[in-house]
Amino acid sequence: MEMNRNLKIGLIVAISVIALFVLSLLITNAPAGDDNAVRFGILTLLPPLVAIALAFITKETILSLFIGVFVGEFMVSVNDLNIISSAINAFLAMGTQIISCMADPWNAGIILQCLLIGGIIQLVTKMGGAKALADEFAKRADTPRKAQLFTELLGLCVFFDDYANSLIVGPIMRPVMDKLHVSREKLAFVVDATAAPVAGIAIISTWIGLELSLITQGFQSIGMNVSGFGIFLQTIPFRFYNILILIFIVISALTYYEFGPMKEAEKKARARKADEPVESLEATSFDDVKPVEGIKLSVWNAIIPIGVLIVGALIAFYWSGYTTILGGEDQALITLMKTSPLSFSGIFEALAASDASVALFQAALLASIVAILMAVLQKIMTIEEAISEWVGGMKTIVITGVILLLAWSLGGVIGELGTADYLVGVLAGAIPIFILPTLIFVLGALISFATGTSYGTMSILMPLTIPLAWAVNPEMGFVIVCTSGVLTGAIFGDHCSPISDTTILSSMGTSCNHIDHVSTQIYYAIFVAVIAILFGYIPAGFGIQWYISIPVAIVVMYIGLRVLGEKVPFEEVA
Repeated sequence: MEMNRNLKIGLIVAISVIALFVLSLLITNAPAGDDNAVRFGILTLLPPLVAIALAFITKETILSLFIGVFVGEFMVSVNDLNIISSAINAFLAMGTQIISCMADPWNAGIILQCLLIGGIIQLVTKMGGAKALADEFAKRADTPRKAQLFTELLGLCVFFDDYANSLIVGPIMRPVMDKLHVSREKLAFVVDATAAPVAGIAIISTWIGLELSLITQGFQSIGMNVSGFGIFLQTIPFRFYNILILIFIVISALTYYEFGPMKEAEKKARARKADEPVESLEATSFDDVKPVEGIKLSVWNAIIPIGVLIVGALIAFYWSGYTTILGGEDQALITLMKTSPLSFSGIFEALAASDASVALFQAALLASIVAILMAVLQKIMTIEEAISEWVGGMKTIVITGVILLLAWSLGGVIGELGTADYLVGVLAGAIPIFILPTLIFVLGALISFATGTSYGTMSILMPLTIPLAWAVNPEMGFVIVCTSGVLTGAIFGDHCSPISDTTILSSMGTSCNHIDHVSTQIYYAIFVAVIAILFGYIPAGFGIQWYISIPVAIVVMYIGLRVLGEKVPFEEVA
C-alpha cells in the first residue's frame, strides 16, 4: 500500500515537472510583446481551466485554486527553460498577489463583514433565535414546495446585496429544509439564484452604481449623454436569464420536478430518515452549534440582530454615498443632497455612490454589538461567553476567507495574463446583426465563468459593447438589448463558476459542499441560459419584444423541465 502511494506521488511529481517544462517551452517560443493576450494566446485560459477542472476532479476547492494561481504566476514568471527558477519566482509572486488582494480595501471589507456575519449567526443560534425562527417558518412552510418558495421570497427581500443574501437566507432556512428533507444542494441553488440575479436588477442595490457608471460611460463614448438610470430600467425586461431563473425556482418547487445531479440529491434527501443527520462535507458549517440549554426560545433573538443588519446596511449605504457625494465635485448632486436628501432621487444617488464593502462591515459590526448585548441582558450568556461565541462564529468563516483570497488572486493573475482580452478578440469577429446580443451574452458568460467575477466582466465588456452595437445597428432598442446581454451574461457565468465569490458564499451559508453545489446548480443554470438565448436574445436580435419572448420562454421552460425531469414528491416519503 505504501509503495503504491509513493508510486502515485512520484507519478504526479513527474507529470507536473513535464507539464511545467512543456508550458515553459510553449511560452518561450511565443511571439514577444507587451500584450500578454497576444503573447500567451489560448494559454491565457489555462489557469482558470486548471482550477475549475481540479475542483471537479479532486473536490478540493482550496488546493484547486492554489494550483490555478500558481500556474498563472508561473506563466508570467517564465523567461527561459529553467523551470526551477520560474517556479520559485511564481511562488514568491503568489505571496505578493495574495497580500495585495488582502490589502485591497474592498476585499478586506468583504472578508471582515463575512467574519462578523459568521459571528452574528453563531450568537443568534446560541440564543435560540435561529431555532425559534426555523420552527415558526416550519409551521407555515410544512412542505418542500412551501419551503422553497419561502426561501425565494426571503431572497427577494434581501435584494440590496448578493453577499448579504447568501449569508442571511441560507442559515435561516437550512434547518427548515433539513426537516422537510430538501437537499442542501437545492437550498444552495435557491439561495445562489436569488443573490446576484436579484441584486443585478434591483433599482436599489450595491450593484447599481457600477452598472449605471458603465452604461453612462459607454454611451458617452459614442457621443450620447443619456440617463444611465433610464437605460438601466429599459434593460430590465431584457434581462432574460435573471428573470427566468427566478421563475424556474417557482416552477421546480411547485411541480417537484428535478433533473440531473439535483434529482439524485433530492431523492437522497427525501429518503433520509427523520433522525438521520444531514451529511455536511463543508468545513464552514454551523450545523454543530446548538442553543444554550434551558433557555426560552424567542424569534426576536433572530429578528432583531438580523433586522439591525439589514436596516443598518441600508442606512450605512445611504450615509456612505451621501458623504461621498458631498465630498465630490459634482455640483448638481451636491445641490440635490443639500436640498432633497431624502427624495427618491437623493436616496437613489446616495446608494449608487456608496462603498458597499465598508457599509456592510459597519452594519455587521453594529448587529454584532446588538446580538452580544441581547445575549448578556437576557442572561443567556456572560459577556465573556458571548464574545467567545461571536469569535467562534467568525472562525467558521475563516476557510471562506481563504477561498475568497485565492479566488481574487486567481482573478488578478488572469487579468495580468489578458484572459478576458483574448476571449473578446477571438469571439468578437464579423457576425450577423441579429446574433450580436446572443454573442455578447455568451462572451460575458465565458469571461465571468473563467474569471469568477461579474463586476470585472461588466467593466471589460460594456465599453466595447455599446460602441460595437451602435456601429452595427444605430437603433436605441438594439443597443439596449446588447447592454442587457453584458449585464446578464456576466451574472450567468458568475452564477455557474466554482471560483465565484457568491457561489462560494452560497455554499458556506447553506453548509453545502462547494463542489456539490456547483455540480448540481450548473445543469439548471445552463438549462435556463439556453432558453434565455433561444427564446430571448435571438428573438430580441430580430426586434421581437420581451412581452412576447418571456411568456413563450416560461412555457418552454415548463415543458423542458417536465421532459427532462422526474417528480421527486414529498408525499411519497415514509
